[in-house]
Amino acid sequence: MAILKIARMGHPVLRAPALPVPDPASPEIQALVRDMVETMEDADGAGLAAPQVHVPLRLVIFHVPADREHPDEAPDAEGDDAGVPLTVLMNPVIEPLTEEQDMGWEGCLSVPGLVGAVPRFTKIRYRGVTLGGAPIDRTAEGFHARVVQHECDHLDGILYPQRMTDLSLLMFREEMKYGAPGAAEDEDIGEMEAEES
Repeated sequence: MAILKIARMGHPVLRAPALPVPDPASPEIQALVRDMVETMEDADGAGLAAPQVHVPLRLVIFHVPADREHPDEAPDAEGDDAGVPLTVLMNPVIEPLTEEQDMGWEGCLSVPGLVGAVPRFTKIRYRGVTLGGAPIDRTAEGFHARVVQHECDHLDGILYPQRMTDLSLLMFREEMKYGAPGAAEDEDIGEMEAEES
């Protein structure tokens, strides 16, 4: 296993659409996923897309800590407090299930040091295949939906600043302490790929 180098904004691999994963169960893809997991964990991340590690394939990994999935709600009887375990998602398709969007702060390992307020659909359905090629079909809301949309944007050559509607809300992370508009004083702002996420 290895910690991979992360591509930064401006690198061509982040600007081009990624190619479909031809064989989700191949040894090469399994090795790539192991290295991506190690890289994500080293960065204290919540998600990582293959193009971010210079591999132009439609593959993302992510997890959602229990305290981030529904931070303002008490856990329900169905176990919403469990978060979302590590997910390997290949060749994903995202379908918005509502027109409603929510503005939220995002960062990105490929855009180091910066954060921005980004509108995202509040409820989505995503489909794809797992590492072994099994189908995956989930509905996501809140932070879970935001993470999936952010990571899958990388597969289409889109970084979060391109989704922003107000570039005055793009700033250096350290400057958040001076009171960014719409950010709670105690809000934990970090990388979408790093456990802000």
